[in-house]
Amino acid sequence: MDTGFVKTETNDKGLAVITFGHPAHNSLPSPLLAQLSEHIRTAGAETAVKLILLQSAGDRTFCAGASFDELLALTDEKAGKAFFSGFAHVINAIRRSPKLIIGRAQGKAVGGGVGLMAACDYCFASENAAVKLSEISINIGPFVIAPALKRKIGLSAFTALSLNPTTFFDAQWAQQQGLIHSVQATVSEMDTAIEAFCDLLLNKNLEALTALKRTLWEGTDHWEILLHDLAAISGRLALSEESKQSLYEFKQR
Repeated sequence: MDTGFVKTETNDKGLAVITFGHPAHNSLPSPLLAQLSEHIRTAGAETAVKLILLQSAGDRTFCAGASFDELLALTDEKAGKAFFSGFAHVINAIRRSPKLIIGRAQGKAVGGGVGLMAACDYCFASENAAVKLSEISINIGPFVIAPALKRKIGLSAFTALSLNPTTFFDAQWAQQQGLIHSVQATVSEMDTAIEAFCDLLLNKNLEALTALKRTLWEGTDHWEILLHDLAAISGRLALSEESKQSLYEFKQR
């Protein structure tokens, strides 16, 4: 069975392109989350890297979030916290990286996938992109990604996403709220815009870009503990009978 992949390719200009993929709509089971965190940390530490582009494989779904199979298999709170901490590790890796991280969302994002978009310093999308937080539908909540989303789009927009768990909000809405910074009509046009944007930044002073990154994330040092505390809440709720039943029904659709 294909378990997905994460790979990094760095060009001669200093752009590190991190790509993840999984056959289940680019979902992120624990091993992929761990790999993604490591690739982000490694690229951030490379002296040859000036900028990071985070993207997923394929031309449809950006990221379907957590692995439902893995959620159904959770048996205790320790395992639950460890699973949701995978997203905490990725968000913290993005936050701590000295390099600016640009997101590329070619299609829909659900749950943790929306959190990845929010964590990126700047995010491009095509008009095919749409975002949904489905956690309440399965009797948990978007706790681990909440700080990243509230920081980027504010409490009101985060509330709208959280309390409408069956609704996809389109790319225009996401751009209006600040989750997405640039929307193009097609994936091809998006990639052209990303190339021009990255080429401009790659010609700028790295020390200045690193200082700007620190400024953008000022006041978030406590996330190192906060996100793991929130992971414990998600992990506990995922063990409830209501959550298990909802997950099972969701998978049957």
